[in-house]
Amino acid sequence: MARHPPVPLPPHPGVIIDSNVPVWSGQFPLELIKFRHRRFDGTMSAERTWELWRRGPAAAMVPYDPWADKVVLIEQFRLPALAAGLEPVLVELPAGLCDVNETAKTTIRREIQEEMRLSADLLEHIGKFLLTPGGADECCDVFVGRVHAPPADPDGIAGHAGEAAEAEDIRIRVWNADIAIASAFAGRFTNIVTSLGLFWLAARRAALRQQWMTA
Repeated sequence: MARHPPVPLPPHPGVIIDSNVPVWSGQFPLELIKFRHRRFDGTMSAERTWELWRRGPAAAMVPYDPWADKVVLIEQFRLPALAAGLEPVLVELPAGLCDVNETAKTTIRREIQEEMRLSADLLEHIGKFLLTPGGADECCDVFVGRVHAPPADPDGIAGHAGEAAEAEDIRIRVWNADIAIASAFAGRFTNIVTSLGLFWLAARRAALRQQWMTA
């Protein structure tokens, strides 16, 4: 996939960039930036040094079936979760980084096909969220999308998917919306985008369901 090259830091009246040194130029570049910024009392700060991880724009979606009142989520292994001392198999929304010249809507439609073999005929934008403001520029557009939940076994498993070229190993699971939302509120999903999307669905579900079942 052709990832977005790092976008130069835009000028800002309250920020002075003293230096910006690339220290890693792999798939996700890392920059060492020395800067000063205007403090709340109006003075300029001392020089600060931050490492900035350049991941770029991303998109995610809550796949919701309003007729069955179900959500479709994925499960996959995440090494950083293991490093954090958490269960490394996370329950997630389908999501991915945007390719060059790709809109967030195009990205998420591609991702749900790759990760779920599903399509969404309607999308509603939930918001744009900076995922790791202390260290990365990854900003994720989150949507809710109307899908038809696939058939699943008694455990809710609806199959496996993922891009072989990326060695993805993804399990698809169908959840009753009530159970998924309750699990999010109980703190059982450590992926923040999953919980964020389900919190939004909890607040807007009744109106969204009424709207989408008649659309």
